[in-house]
Amino acid sequence: MFLGIDIGSSSSKAVLLDKGGAILGREVVNLGTGSGAIDDVIDVLLEKAGVDRGDILYSVVTGYGRIGYEKADTQITEIGCHAKGVYHDFPEARSIIDIGGQDAKVIRLGDGGRVDNFVMNEKCAAGTGRFFEVMARVLNCSLDDLSGLAAEAEYAVAISSTCTVFAESEVISQLSAGASPASVAWGAHKSVAKRIAGLSGRLGLIPEIVMTGGVALNQSMVRAMEEEIETSILVPESPQTVGALGAAVYAKEKYESASRDQSLQ
Repeated sequence: MFLGIDIGSSSSKAVLLDKGGAILGREVVNLGTGSGAIDDVIDVLLEKAGVDRGDILYSVVTGYGRIGYEKADTQITEIGCHAKGVYHDFPEARSIIDIGGQDAKVIRLGDGGRVDNFVMNEKCAAGTGRFFEVMARVLNCSLDDLSGLAAEAEYAVAISSTCTVFAESEVISQLSAGASPASVAWGAHKSVAKRIAGLSGRLGLIPEIVMTGGVALNQSMVRAMEEEIETSILVPESPQTVGALGAAVYAKEKYESASRDQSLQ
C-alpha cells in the first residue's frame, strides 16, 4: 500500500492507494499542523481499509505542516502534490485554483500534469478559508451554512476592503445600515472570487480548470468564481484530499522507481 499525507494549516488529510493505484480510502479531520491529528487520521484510514502500518511500502507527506512531520519516507511541496492529484482525476486539466485555510494558489499545468508555473497568496487571509470563517462569525451562522445563505441573495453587497480586518468592519457597517445577511454573504463570496481572479490573472487560466481545497466544497464560492472568470470549473469528488492523493501517487511512483533501480543493479 502507498500512503499520502497532507498536513494543512486547518485540516489534516490522508489517502491510501493499493499497488494498482486504486484509492482504498480517504480521511479528513478539521485539525491542522501542530495538533498531532494526522496520526489519528492515518489510524482511522488504515483501520477502515483493514491495513496495518507494516503494509505501507512508501509514504509521502505534503502541506503546510510537512516540515515538522518525520514519520513519512519523504516530503514534497503541496504545489507538486496538487498537480499530481488533479492529473490523477482530471488528466485534461490545465489550471488549478486551490483555496486553503491560510493561503490560495493558482497552478498552471503542462503535458502529463507537470507544473508549468504557479502564483500564491500567503501574506493575507483575504481570499482564503480564514476569510469565510470571519464572515460566518459576523453573520452569526456556521461555516457550512454560509454557502446556503449566499445562495438566497438577490444581489451582492459590494465589499471593497482587501484586508480581512477592514472587511469585517465594513460588513458590520453594511449590516447596521440594513443590508440583508444573505446579500452580505454573497458579497463576501464575490469579493474572494475577484481576489482569486486577480491572482490568476498573473498566470492566465486555461481550461479545463479544477478547483481544490476545502473552500471548493462551498457551492456558492464555485459559482462566484465561475461568474468572475466566465468559465466553468470542475470540482473533484473530494477536493480537500487532492493534495494527499497526489502525495500517495508520488509514493507509489517513488517506490516503483527505487524497485526498478535495485533490479538493474
